[in-house]
Amino acid sequence: MSVLDRIGQKLLFSFDPETAHGLSIAALRCGLPVASRPPRDERLKVSIGGLDFPNPLGMAAGYDKNAEVPDALLGLGFGFAEVGTVTPLPQAGNPKPRIFRLTADEAVINRLGFNNEGHDAAERRLAARKGRAGIVGVNIGANKDSADRIGDYERGVTRFAPYASYLTVNISSPNTPGLRNMQARAQLGELLARVMAARASASAKPPVLLKIAPDLVEAELEDIAAEVADKQIDGVIVSNTTLARAGLRSSAVVGETGGLSGKPLFERSTAVLARMRRLLGPEIAIIGVGGVDSAETALEKIRAGADLVQLYTGMIYAGPSLPGRIVAGMARFVEREGLSSLRELRDSRLDHWAVKAY
Repeated sequence: MSVLDRIGQKLLFSFDPETAHGLSIAALRCGLPVASRPPRDERLKVSIGGLDFPNPLGMAAGYDKNAEVPDALLGLGFGFAEVGTVTPLPQAGNPKPRIFRLTADEAVINRLGFNNEGHDAAERRLAARKGRAGIVGVNIGANKDSADRIGDYERGVTRFAPYASYLTVNISSPNTPGLRNMQARAQLGELLARVMAARASASAKPPVLLKIAPDLVEAELEDIAAEVADKQIDGVIVSNTTLARAGLRSSAVVGETGGLSGKPLFERSTAVLARMRRLLGPEIAIIGVGGVDSAETALEKIRAGADLVQLYTGMIYAGPSLPGRIVAGMARFVEREGLSSLRELRDSRLDHWAVKAY
């Protein structure tokens, strides 16, 4: 971390996590922090789903829930940013406190529950930036008390297809009761069929990705892969937060309910990623998320089968210069290894990760 990052972290860590998050969004809205973008390197470009990513590192959904600062995030060096999760109606989410730092583990437990300002607010902001450069995905979800959750996803597709570089169908948060049940094959098949029909009827047709949990067993992964292929989904994001708690040192909050993110999620999420790559084959796009906090962990996701990677919690502990440092590290890696494209690295440790226990 730079000296400025350390000072900023000390300041933010003096506040409770949710207040600190709000302050970081406010700082980005005001043009802070100022980060030097890493130089563009043609060898880091990735093309999937008709989109040309300047580098493979993205900001994961959950940080910019209301599409307030996607361009500021791109300015930190990210190759793309994903906003949301956005639900049709505004909702407050679960009672506070609902975010807990596990500093010794460089991890976070959250049980936010899709707190966001709803479709209208996010659409206004995304419509205002339409035409600007930069890849911005929109992560869509369902309201907690919705009578038709699949209908909520259809509405998300219709509303955001004109503005989103891609759409992510998020059914893997552990903080909305029953949501993860939509990963079961029968429900998933209906959801994906209706989502793709909504996209076919939309005024624009961005790629559609499915975000899955890291807590799935092999048979569940097989069912998901089969439905993704059958419904011609463009890609899969592996993974959301985990309910697992093994090996944590931060005993004071380890019993808090919610999803765990950060460094402890790396091995589990990477093993699931590799299994999904084996099941999906080489053509369907995969974004790897979970425990990315350095150039090496980002590169390892690619070795395990990812086309792109995302982070969020890593930046809480390493500061806003992290994306630039990771991208610069990737550029040094391809130079040192004599690669013409980072794509050459993909799947090089697929077999190692695909058989790893988690």
